[in-house]
Parts: sequence; C-alpha cells; structure tokens
Amino acid sequence: MKGKTALVTGSTGGIGLAMIEALARAGCNVVLHGLELAAKMEETLATLRKQHDVTATYLQADLADPAAIAAMMAAILKQHGAIDILVNNAVTRHFAPTDVFPVEAWDRALAVNLSAAFHTIRLALPAMRARGWGRIFNMTSVYGSRAVENRIDYVTTKHAIIGMTRSIAIETTNQGITCNAMCPGAVLSPTSDARIKALMAETGLSREDATAKFLEGKGPTGRFVEAAHIADLMVFLCGPAGKDVTGSVLPVDGGWLAGV
Repeated sequence: MKGKTALVTGSTGGIGLAMIEALARAGCNVVLHGLELAAKMEETLATLRKQHDVTATYLQADLADPAAIAAMMAAILKQHGAIDILVNNAVTRHFAPTDVFPVEAWDRALAVNLSAAFHTIRLALPAMRARGWGRIFNMTSVYGSRAVENRIDYVTTKHAIIGMTRSIAIETTNQGITCNAMCPGAVLSPTSDARIKALMAETGLSREDATAKFLEGKGPTGRFVEAAHIADLMVFLCGPAGKDVTGSVLPVDGGWLAGV
C-alpha cells in the first residue's frame, strides 16, 4: 500500500489508533483525526514517521460540524490528491433511558456517529472514482445487530451505519471501490477502561473481577477482542483478496453474535 493515503477518524487512541498503526506498517500514509490539541499528538506522529517511513499528519475537527468536516477533507485532498482508504471510526455515546435522554446528546450522536460518515464518504468518493480504487470502512458494533437498554443513541446509529454501508457498496459496484462495516465486540478502549474503573469504585471489586463482570454476556470467550486483530483484518481487505468483499458486516466479536 505504499503511496496510498488513509484517513481514520477518531484515531487518537483505541481501535482507531490501532488501525493507523497497522496501515502505516503496511506502507500507507496516514491522517489521524480527533478532538485533542495537535501538540498532544506530536509524539505519536513522530513515532509513526520514524518507524514506518510514511507521512503522518493529525487534524483536529469536530465532526458534529459539517463545515469542519469539509475543511478537513479539503486539506487532505489538497495534500494527497485522494483519500484511498477511509475509516469512519469516530463515535460519541451517552447512557440514559430514552425518556430522560438529553436531546442535545441525541442530536450530537446522529451528527458524529452517522452524518459525519455520510459527509466523509461523499467527499472522498470523487477522487476514489477518478483513481479507480478505494476502500471504505464504517465501524459498527455488536449493537448494530442487537439492542441494549439505556443506549438509544449508540444502538440506533450503529444499526443505521450498516444500511449506509450497504447503500454505498451498491453505488460503487465495479468501480474498484469497496465499502464494508467492521463489527467489533468488546475491545479494551479508554471508554471501557473507564467503565471498569467506575465499577471497581462502586463495588470494591478487584480489577480482574470488575473486568469479568463487565464482560458478562459479551461473548463466549470471556475476554476482550484485541484492537490489533480488527486492524489486521482491515489491512487484509485493502489487498487483492478484498476486492470482492463489499457491503458486508464483518464481526470480530469473539463469537458474541453467534450466541444471540
């Protein structure tokens, strides 16, 4: 993938950063995105450049703002000519019953989790079509195929992103472009780590026991899915063997959905 350019939204940590690292290791120039100040990402960028001899840049943008998305995409296209690999990974979430769910949290989830993917895709497609090659990955979740209480924003948007993925896959058939939805199970991310720590504080459980409780019902393996494994699957699908995989929902969930 030497010479190709990838944008991964929400890539300052967790699955997004694992994907950036895998793409850079494969020779891809990478664009990181997040809400962090640019100065906080300099060490990460320097490491990527040194270890993999690729271009690595970071753009701060609030994906709830379509104008900020347009400016981010324009900057990348100006520098690289195209975004060859687009990963829509950024997400926001709120936990509350539907009848007391904050309206502003609902609106932000629709903007960041769903509309942002629409905007990045629509702006990336012309250059992909011009080059006759592109890979689009939308991050869904186990909760894109089932529901859970008190997470109406996350469940709704993750279901919707699957429909978007299938629509884009149909629109780009035989154009050298694929669009797939990656479906992780429970991954040890900053968000899940914070929830485990909160559980420890609330219950007095040890880290091991709190982790086991957190993972109850989240797949038969009883362990977290490794972010690097999700990233490796994505890189594989960027290769020749991935050209006929499009419109798919690809679980990396430790068998969680198998038991539903």
